[in-house]
Amino acid sequence: MIVCLDSGNSRIKWGIHDGRTWLAQGAASHADSAQLAALPAAWPLPEQVLLANVAGDGAAQCIRELLPAWSPLLREVSSEFKRAGVTNLYQSPGRLGVDRWCALIGARRLRRSACLVVMAGTATTIDTLDAAGNFLGGFILPGSHLMRRALARDTAGLPFAEGHYAVHPRCTDDAIVSGALEAQAGAIERAFGRLPGGDGVCLLSGGNAGELADRLVIPHVLVENLPLEGLLQIALDHGKVPEG
Repeated sequence: MIVCLDSGNSRIKWGIHDGRTWLAQGAASHADSAQLAALPAAWPLPEQVLLANVAGDGAAQCIRELLPAWSPLLREVSSEFKRAGVTNLYQSPGRLGVDRWCALIGARRLRRSACLVVMAGTATTIDTLDAAGNFLGGFILPGSHLMRRALARDTAGLPFAEGHYAVHPRCTDDAIVSGALEAQAGAIERAFGRLPGGDGVCLLSGGNAGELADRLVIPHVLVENLPLEGLLQIALDHGKVPEG
């Protein structure tokens, strides 16, 4: 059994895999992370426990303390130059966010064609993976919630918008919500237009993926949690020496 943990900016996602299929998946906010303590009692001792963490050392320590029976097995993943068919062409490969790295490996696990790998959470990341498995680079922009919050914080007269998407917004709240979503979709579609080859697809994951999917006019597939798929592949790859 393999346990995969993805500690993001807002939530901790987890999955339990038996080598053939996902047996269970779930998520908790960092404020409710104590929910993780129930996992060791519900499941047998795993062979591997992998953690991808972008929430800081305190979050990693908290996870270890919540899973004392599994803590000796817990291995914190970091970005590499090569792993599981993906080559990391970042200027400093180790500085690529591990959540993005795991999402790229997850995308390669699911698809062998060129992919645009989009993680839509607190921030939105838009990464390009060619058909040979080369990570060519990517963008980071504020997620739609952060865009709305920035307008409320840094302007004198605009609220934190609670409106709805509209093609032609006719009130301020709708204009802000629609503008944030259109900005996200526009960045994704521009990046997709540069994707090498003619048979690529956009893989969308993250908490805000659903609302973005409704706005896109490019081929796209929603994936429940790409970093978990990547962590699983890294676990299955365990023991292999990194290439390069």
